[in-house]
Amino acid sequence: MRIVAGKHRGRTLIAPKGKGLRPTAGVAREGLFNILIHGRPARAGTQGLAGARVLEAFAGTGAFAFEALSRGAGSAVLLDTDPMALDAAKANAEALGERDNVTLIEADATKPPSAGAGEAAGIAFLDPPYGSGLGARALAALAAKGWLAKGALCIVEVAAKEPFTPPEGFESMEERRFSAARLVFLRRGKGVK
Repeated sequence: MRIVAGKHRGRTLIAPKGKGLRPTAGVAREGLFNILIHGRPARAGTQGLAGARVLEAFAGTGAFAFEALSRGAGSAVLLDTDPMALDAAKANAEALGERDNVTLIEADATKPPSAGAGEAAGIAFLDPPYGSGLGARALAALAAKGWLAKGALCIVEVAAKEPFTPPEGFESMEERRFSAARLVFLRRGKGVK
């Protein structure tokens, strides 16, 4: 798995051997970032990548976060329950020279700890296991615990035909299918607590 574009373009990301991780395919990541930069979310006034604080839940190796950092994001928080995945993400951060810009948290995205002051992300990517139904639950929990800024752009990856209903306080903006994956783009309402 490689970084698709930006300052780390072509650099390889490691993943734990023998783990059941399902990293987002390069073509889907490329499509996702094209939409972030040129698509409806960009035209709708959501935060751009430059200097953004990003959050990746169900992070695995952190491919989304490292792609975002490669393309100009300022910092990233990675949440995952698997210590081996977080070890791989830490090794990736160190190999890319991004360790100072990455915070790793071993936590369940559906029951996260409270975010500290200034930790709310403007862009979030959630990649729960396909068919788990955890995406909407995690969005609601992350918003309630202060991890998502008002107006944050959130992307949830689900299986192509998996049903997904946004939780209260999130507006669906766009959906795109990439082979077995479907990316759902949402914005957190500015009036949400």
